[in-house]
Amino acid sequence: MEAIIEKCCGLDVHQATIKACLLTGRANEKPKKEVRSFRTVTRELQLMSEWLRAEGCTHIAMESTGVYWKPVYAVLEEAGGFELVVGNAHHIKNVPGRKTDTKDSEWLADLQRHGLIRKSFVPPKPLRELRDLLRYRRKIVDSGSSERNRLLGVLETANIKLASVASDVFGVSGRLMLDALIEGKATPAEMAKLAKGKLRDKLAELQLALEGSVGDHHRFLLAMQLRRLKSVEEELKLLDQRIDEKLEPYRAQHTLLMTIPGVSWYVAAVLIAEIGVDMTAFATVYHLAAWAGVCPGNHESAGKHKPAKARRGNVHLKTALVNAAIAAAKTKGSYLKDKYFRLKSRRGGLRAAVAIAHKILVAAYHLLSRQVPYQDLGDAYLDKIDKTRTTDNLVRRLERLGYIVELKSPEPLQTAGLFS
Repeated sequence: MEAIIEKCCGLDVHQATIKACLLTGRANEKPKKEVRSFRTVTRELQLMSEWLRAEGCTHIAMESTGVYWKPVYAVLEEAGGFELVVGNAHHIKNVPGRKTDTKDSEWLADLQRHGLIRKSFVPPKPLRELRDLLRYRRKIVDSGSSERNRLLGVLETANIKLASVASDVFGVSGRLMLDALIEGKATPAEMAKLAKGKLRDKLAELQLALEGSVGDHHRFLLAMQLRRLKSVEEELKLLDQRIDEKLEPYRAQHTLLMTIPGVSWYVAAVLIAEIGVDMTAFATVYHLAAWAGVCPGNHESAGKHKPAKARRGNVHLKTALVNAAIAAAKTKGSYLKDKYFRLKSRRGGLRAAVAIAHKILVAAYHLLSRQVPYQDLGDAYLDKIDKTRTTDNLVRRLERLGYIVELKSPEPLQTAGLFS
């Protein structure tokens, strides 16, 4: 049983105001309660910090709802001297009925006093800044993808079938043709000749694809969408440069993580930003996997296991891990590729990707804990550890095809005298 905290505070945080409930008292007596209200401007947050320090408060609890808790946490963290606990709002939900801000703050303080709030993982300030940059980068990439889709839609409206011939409409050749379409002076044959590299082998197909009905309306939209795409690309360059600067203190860990198949520069950066580099923040690797949302769901009733979805977890981390798993499934000769296709045949592609994402996260945990590079087991590892079952399966498959299979163990090599 957790020891009673003699001086603790619960904060009910809103956009403009905070209710702070301070409980003081020993374990064998009823605590003294004091409730105060503060605004969320910096000066009043500092006043709240000074009041709590003067009262000898040691622990402060709050809910992780929205973004309103973040400036409060930052001010209290900078003030120092407090054990800050950010709890999951779903875990500490108050009993319905007679709900007020004061009651919420009292409930938080009472739970904290008895040690009943599970502390959420909040990385240090440098990693929080890196996390903000990477999450914003994902939004920019998504907006660029949306703009590309809209541009492709305009091309289809104008009956320009460039996407049917060129694998990348936004590559060097595609951009030159799009600029020529917007200018509106070149003929389809002249635009087709702008192709570079292997695309020049398709000049006849390109000419047919570029024979559309492009009007002023289409040119206006295409020009605006191309400008927006160029702006997104420039912003991404600036953002990547800033992210790389923030990664400098974690360069060694970042390099280690990129040794895992499927883990790119971006995914390794997301791993560092979301889980940090100190794995002692998580009790075990299984706690980390559950927190990330890459563990199978559990639903057992009356001794029977029923289908259940994986929990939501950390969406930003989970998305990056699943993308890394899909990339790992394309890495030749890797254990992760072999495992992915074995699972895909039985459970489907999405479940297989989540399972491989789990394996990548487990590998990252051990790499960061031990500071060692990733060592791939190879695509034959699963066959080696289950040689008998693999052999039986192959024999049965050959027999179904009409073959008579006779197994014979290979004779040991005669090595005597070879190295004399």
